[in-house]
Amino acid sequence: MTTTTAQDQIRETVEKNDVVLFMKGTKTMPQCGFSSRVAGVLNFMGIDYADVNVLENADIRQGIKDFSDWPTIPQLYVKGEFVGGCDIVTEMTLSGELDQLFDAKGVAYDKDAADKIRAANA
Repeated sequence: MTTTTAQDQIRETVEKNDVVLFMKGTKTMPQCGFSSRVAGVLNFMGIDYADVNVLENADIRQGIKDFSDWPTIPQLYVKGEFVGGCDIVTEMTLSGELDQLFDAKGVAYDKDAADKIRAANA
């Protein structure tokens, strides 16, 4: 597989899905703490998202870092836009910015769940 193919595959995944999480493991079985935290937030908020297990494909694992110019996994994309990794998603969740992003992009989520996350971390 060439780098171009991995890049094309990543681009296609990001364009075809409203919300994509490139992660270690899967949304039902994350394989690292950071991936688990972001997947946990998305799962709790009832976000319908595609999960891409970078551990299954070394080209995708390196390719996503090149694609976003971001060195770490997980990586969250919303409507084709790179949002960030675990720390950024966590901060955005707690500040309410993630809600605003989902609202602006027309992504359905459970507002009450988002509020519960903030209340639990206040």
